[in-house]
Formats: sequence, C-alpha cells, structure tokens
Amino acid sequence: MLFIYLFLFLLTAGYCRADDCLSRDYDQGSIVCVCNSDYCDTVPRPEKVEQPQLLVYTSNKAGSRFEQTTGQFEQSKAADNQILINSEQKFQTILGWGGAFTDATGINIDSLDEQLQEKLLRSYFAEDGIEYSMCRVPIGGTDFSTHGYSYDDGDVDEDLVNFALADEDHQYKIPLIKKALDLSDNNLRLFASAWTAPKWMKTNGEYDGRGFLVQELYQTWADYFVKFLDSYQSEGIDFWGITTGNEPSLASVPLNKINSVGWNSTEMGMWVLNNLGPSIRNSNHSDINILILDDQRFYLPRFVDEALVDNATREYIDGIAVHWYMNEYYPASLLTDTHNNFPEMFILSTEACNGVNSKLGAVVLGSWERGEAYSIDIIEDLSNWAGGWVDWNMVLDLDGGPTYIENFVDSPVIVNATGGEFYKQPMFYHLGHFSKFVPNGSVRIDASSDSENVAFVAFQRPDDGIAVVVVNKNDEVVPVALVDGSRGTVQVELSERSITTILYW
Repeated sequence: MLFIYLFLFLLTAGYCRADDCLSRDYDQGSIVCVCNSDYCDTVPRPEKVEQPQLLVYTSNKAGSRFEQTTGQFEQSKAADNQILINSEQKFQTILGWGGAFTDATGINIDSLDEQLQEKLLRSYFAEDGIEYSMCRVPIGGTDFSTHGYSYDDGDVDEDLVNFALADEDHQYKIPLIKKALDLSDNNLRLFASAWTAPKWMKTNGEYDGRGFLVQELYQTWADYFVKFLDSYQSEGIDFWGITTGNEPSLASVPLNKINSVGWNSTEMGMWVLNNLGPSIRNSNHSDINILILDDQRFYLPRFVDEALVDNATREYIDGIAVHWYMNEYYPASLLTDTHNNFPEMFILSTEACNGVNSKLGAVVLGSWERGEAYSIDIIEDLSNWAGGWVDWNMVLDLDGGPTYIENFVDSPVIVNATGGEFYKQPMFYHLGHFSKFVPNGSVRIDASSDSENVAFVAFQRPDDGIAVVVVNKNDEVVPVALVDGSRGTVQVELSERSITTILYW
C-alpha cells in the first residue's frame, strides 16, 4: 500500500512525466499549444534506458508533440530505407541552440502576468522545457525595437564619455537573461551582435541606409564593443562570444530600413586586425570568441577568404556566423567549403525567421511548413559543419512585432497579451527536437542512407548516448530501419509530416 501511495505522489508531482499539449487549431494546417497561467505543456529530460531499448520522440502535423514511445534493437536483417549509424567517424562539436533576447522578446514577455512569464521562460530554458543553451543579445537597438537608438546618441563623442546602456537593457534584456541563466543552471552561452553604430560614427549620419563606419572612428567602434561587454559584466552577465556586426551587407541594399553598419570584406579585415582584435584581446574579455560575417550564406567563402587573407587577422577570429535568408538558392555545401578553408574555426548559424515578406502573412498560427523549414535547414547546416543554430526573436505578438520599421515576422512563441496566453508554434517543437536531446558538447557522427525519403542527422551525446533526428516530409508513413553495428537494427515507423528524435545508449 505504501508503494502505491508513493507512486501516486510521484505521478501527481509530475516526476518524469510530460504535461500534454493543450491544442488549438487555427485552420493553418496544424495546431499550436496554448499556455495560460494555469497550464502549459512540458517535456522532462529523458531517462537513460539500457540496451537494447531506445526512446522515440515524435511531433507531427497531425498534432503530436514530443510523443514518447519505446523500441528495441534486434539482431535482424535490415529492411529498406536504412539509416546506418557509424559513431566511430566524428565531425564537429555542438556549441548550442537558441534564440535572441531582442527588445520585442522582452516587451512581449513583460506584457504577461508573472506566472505566465515564468511558464514561458521555463518552456525555453528549464529542464522541463526545450533547454535552449545559446542566445544572441543585440548591442543596442534593432528593427525589433520600438525606436532606433544606440548607446551614445547625440554629439560626436570619440572617447565614449556618454556611453550608457539603454532603458531597454535594464527593463527587457538584463532581467530576462538573468532568469534564463538561473533556469538553465548557467548552462547558457551568450553572444552579442551590434546592428548600428551611433549616427555620428557613420558616413550617412543615419542608423539605416547606405552608411559605413567613418574610418577615423574605427578604434572608437572597437572601444564601443568593449564598453558594452564591460557594462553587462558590471550587471553580472558575461559573454561567450561577440560578432563583428549584424549583416554588413544591408548597407548596400536599396531602400533598406534595418539598422546596420556597412563593411566590405577588406575593410572589415583591417578593422579586425588593427582595432577590434587587439581591443578585445587586451580587455577583461580576452577569452571571448570573436565571430566574423554574421550575414548570409551566399557570401561564403569569398567574404571570409578576403577578410582573413592576412594570417595575423585570422588569428583573432574563432568562428564564422551565418544567417539563413535565401538559403534555398545557395547550397549548404558553401559551409563545407568554408570549413575546408578555415578548419580551425567553428561555424554557427546565428539568425533565422519565417514570415519575411510572406504572402501568407507574418504570423501563421499552426504552420507545420514553417517548422519543417527550420528543421530541414538545421539538418543541412549541421551536416555541413555548423556547430549550432540560433533563431531570431524568441517571442513576438500576434502581428509579429513590435518592430518600429514594420518588419513583421513569425516566431516560435506568439503572445496574446489581452487573452492572457501564449502559443507554441510548430517551429518551437522542431527546434526542441534538437535543443532538448542534443546538448552542448555533443558531436556529430556519421549517418548515411540508401534512401532519399527522409532527412536526418546523428550525434553522440556527452553521456555517450546516440541521438538521431529524422524529418519525414512525405504525406504518408515512412518505415525506416535504424542500423547501428554495435547494437543491431530497429524498425521505426515515421508518421506522415513528422520530426522524430531517436535516443539510445
């Protein structure tokens, strides 16, 4: 009898048990999971199973979300659609998964009551959430702010005497970052990216448009980066990385309204060599990772080749940051080409979002296709040496904002503040199939197939477990045979339009 009472207590306390999705259908192909002050779905960390057992987690267009089942390896002859796992052949180490602490993210979280804020942050960062492990922090304002700003607006200030963090940092960024760090037990790597310099540092005197950095102020701009890192450190927040700046190509885009600092590859290389690199390495943040480019894949490898033609410049750079826009027109093999040119550097996907100039609208509640677009891009990037994948805004409102230039887009979590609830989009779960089951320190391993029916990628986790993520974009069930020479073969039925994570030790 005591055992029964103990079992019931553990069950009701939620130990090792998921809280199911509270689904709602907006007639957009799939469902969203609704969270309110009283309820929000969860997914506990998987518990290790002994050989020959394995765990299977499935989310699909029909409405399953992290549905857990079990399977078993057998010493049997494999059927068609084999996925062959070879853990002896290893590739890159996983650095992290996550999103960005934009002003819009903070504004939307702040619009909810405290209980709901807690549920939203737990959904992203806690053990019973999808356990994001890497987040991007804008240095100053972006297009997803309520107005344009920098940390030293006003008159020319070459010595940065008037540099100061903005109200947005103190209200929307720093408090949420600290909560996320607590929820993740400090297992959260932060990297920073600047969108714009103060107007007086730029050739056109504007936050946006065709503006480049005034050459005489190259050192001032590098000092600005160090000032930012110092200011956040004084608030108890340290950074793992910093990029050379968000999308320098924007300054060359006609009618662009997004805040930017334009660079060509040669000038960026000079700035890194003579200003940014020495300033960072001689600061209190000398161990921080410096990432170059932070722009679209189609600039690879040319931009980095040209910027780092001098080996002395190359020594300052630790990684290469890429974005996903227009990836459908440029092959992921460009990442492999870049890795081959710079094998000592990591590659990180640092921004992605759906809904840009979409005929379907910025926010589409329940779009399975947008979730698939994420997971397919992740698989392609990771299969070509990317060490992680970071989304753009973590949270937006029903319009896809706020954004002061009306650049509305979609997000994995959408807030309905007046309704007192938020919605987890299919994108949230597609990302979670990686971030939840492929922790930092995992290593991509070899996986191959005799079939093109599904997309997949495999990893060895730090606990020596194997995680295989498989996407079935077909409108019918696809049976696959997962073959691991050290364990045997297991048959897995992939439901139509699904993403599945297979986990075993």
